[in-house]
Amino acid sequence: MLTAKQHELIRFIQQRLEETGVSPSFEEMKEALDLKSKSGVHRLISALEERGFIRRLPNRARALEVIRQPEDATPAPRASAAPASIVPPAANVNVPEPANDVIEIPLHGRIAAGAPIEALEGQSSLPVPAALLGPGEHYALEVSGDSMVEAGIFDGDFALIRRTNTARDGEIVVALVKGEEATLKYLHKDGSLVRLDPANASYDPQVYGADDVEVQGKLAGLLRRYH
Repeated sequence: MLTAKQHELIRFIQQRLEETGVSPSFEEMKEALDLKSKSGVHRLISALEERGFIRRLPNRARALEVIRQPEDATPAPRASAAPASIVPPAANVNVPEPANDVIEIPLHGRIAAGAPIEALEGQSSLPVPAALLGPGEHYALEVSGDSMVEAGIFDGDFALIRRTNTARDGEIVVALVKGEEATLKYLHKDGSLVRLDPANASYDPQVYGADDVEVQGKLAGLLRRYH
């Protein structure tokens, strides 16, 4: 048996999913249930999760899935009908995937957009809208320097990098130089040489032997904070 507040919460989550495709925030759940704090919402969600009514989708913020309704004794498919008290009668209203999924990706320190500097490995993470990433494994680096400004990449931006060790000429890549320094540049291959081109006329291209440069990823997107 669920408590009245647990019933109310699961109905509210299901309603928001069907209306918008996005699970409500903790603040919205707190206000909808007239609770005094978000800790009460956490307790309700944990209780519903333990009893198999909802589940949290991994690596996503604000992503909950209703597995079954309180009236059901067995798990419901994802494309399930909502309780009649929530939406007008309609057969098998499909629950869309959350439209604003946020994924936590590793944040590996700072990377030079100027002279190469060491790319620091870090333990922190960065929440990123999934729509910016696409397929593959990703990580983030904070940009330091101004050599890529003509490509729209500025000091303090977060470069979202798809992990790969191959890239085509003209792509913006994370290049590890001589095994210890990393930089964000346009990649150009010329036989036994690799040229790393800036996007700023004030900087000169950097030329290395092909064996001295290792591609560690290519640019997939950018995040910028405005203060």
